[in-house]
Amino acid sequence: MTGDGDRWLHRAVECPDPRRRLVAFPHAGGSATFFRDWGRHLPGTEVLAVRYPGRAERIDEPLPSDLTRLAADVADVLTERADLPLVLFGHSMGAVVALETARALQDRGVRPAHLVASGSRAAPLPPPEPDDSDGDDLALRLAELGGTDRAMLDDPFFQELVLPYIRSDGEMFHSYRHRTDPVLHCPVTTVVGDVDADADRRPWPELTDAGFREHVVPGHHFYLVDQPPYELLDDLAGVPR
Repeated sequence: MTGDGDRWLHRAVECPDPRRRLVAFPHAGGSATFFRDWGRHLPGTEVLAVRYPGRAERIDEPLPSDLTRLAADVADVLTERADLPLVLFGHSMGAVVALETARALQDRGVRPAHLVASGSRAAPLPPPEPDDSDGDDLALRLAELGGTDRAMLDDPFFQELVLPYIRSDGEMFHSYRHRTDPVLHCPVTTVVGDVDADADRRPWPELTDAGFREHVVPGHHFYLVDQPPYELLDDLAGVPR
């Protein structure tokens, strides 16, 4: 992978003869390293983790502020990699970035093979939250949801380098306005923990005309830290073997 793809997509594990590409979108405050080992557990799959601006290798770039624009930028890069089936996997905020990326790909003439929305359930959208939340409180909540140790949250290095992009992601997700169109032409699968009280809610069955299913697994919002859904991803219908 060369050029702009290196900036946007990270391939931690080489896949010599892939049959498909899994594009993994991190959660709010997350980075591509969250998916660094996934390629070792998905034979025949080239795992490409999305590198959001403003963190890790892209720490010197401006933080994203528009989720739809972010998704369009990712779609621009993925159109050059559509020679294989593209499975989009996003967790929590990443599920919505994946949704908008799938829409942007369709607009560019590329139909994804499947969209997997993790940490999200099929349900009516909740009412908009009042826009008076404290940015740092939101960022700390997101960090704790992601498994960040409380002691680390008080570390000056964390507060200087990590807290800003966690806060920015939360604000970007908070300002995103859901839309029902355009409808996707690929199947959608949601994966949600059975005790996940923080799952994103979205009317997923209405967002696709190609089939929907919900897969409930044991665990909370970050079930995939201990139990990544490798078997589910490996068994997705409609993807060539």
